[in-house]
Amino acid sequence: MSSRGGGGTTDHRELRTTTARDVHLPVAAQPSVDALVEYARVAEAAGYDLAWLPETWGRDAVTVLTAIAERTETIGVGSSIVNTYSRSPALLGQTAATLQEVADGRFRLGIGPSGPIVIENWHGVDFDDPLRRTREYVEVIRRVLSGDPVEYDGDQFSLSGFKLRSEPPARTPPIDVTGMGPKAVELAGRFADGWHAIMFTADGMEDRLEDLRRGVELGDRSPEDVRVTVGVTCCALADAERARELARQHAAFYIGGMGTYYRDSIARQGYEQAHEIHDAWQDGDREQATAALDDDLLDELCAAGRPETARDSLAAFESLEGVDAVAVSFPRGANEDEIRETLSALAPADDSS
Repeated sequence: MSSRGGGGTTDHRELRTTTARDVHLPVAAQPSVDALVEYARVAEAAGYDLAWLPETWGRDAVTVLTAIAERTETIGVGSSIVNTYSRSPALLGQTAATLQEVADGRFRLGIGPSGPIVIENWHGVDFDDPLRRTREYVEVIRRVLSGDPVEYDGDQFSLSGFKLRSEPPARTPPIDVTGMGPKAVELAGRFADGWHAIMFTADGMEDRLEDLRRGVELGDRSPEDVRVTVGVTCCALADAERARELARQHAAFYIGGMGTYYRDSIARQGYEQAHEIHDAWQDGDREQATAALDDDLLDELCAAGRPETARDSLAAFESLEGVDAVAVSFPRGANEDEIRETLSALAPADDSS
């Protein structure tokens, strides 16, 4: 959709002519905040456009993003994602304003509902009406970032009488949302500055991009208003068998162990084996769940194997019309050396495509 970049000194409304190469910092536990900062610094030196940080049930994203922003200079920094249940929309507006200040204009806020397993079992909050809640978060955060008094009366939130005490950011941070289903992606097209896709095949992305375009039309917007970022699980190693094993285990965990969102998304993309993977995982048979994720699905979902193989797989996503950035992400079982090897192998400067 959009041709705009989101990192470095590039204004987020400036047109790009090529697909950006982002990095999605490891979702699995890392030894320290310093380790995450160092991955971002390595990515910056290697020419990656933007470093995204997830927030799950480990370190909080805001503290780590602050450290990354203070210790980098040109790479964009963003959250992908912080959820729309554990913090109020006004607080996320304050957070976005502050991180934009710390990052000197390099910040993008990525938000989304996450899923019922995390929201209800970790945060202890009912997972209610996620689409409406996401829309209201976008609307409230925008009002907060404007610096004007926030007057808002929605289905989920009513706010009145306050505005930011500090000056609003000179460059308003874009607000991206995540989503997998047709309605969630349509919502991104109608209201958000970007859409984050995860666990999609290239063919599956085509269908969701149609949903995004429909949302853009319903919102009477331009395609240039929405930056499309697709996260791809990558493992590019000299040991191709190890790389594929790590990627397969990672994909099986998400399809089988993270509720039904990823299972249903993969099934919608034509891979009914997602149900077999999910059922085996839920029955405690992790080995069978991983084995059920065959090579065809692995190659469609992930960029895993020797570096040249992984680069070719990434190129399939980068060639999709409407995709603005591909984010290199890592299997949850990858160690520090494997993360660094993949970062180096897939760096934009080393991409021969």
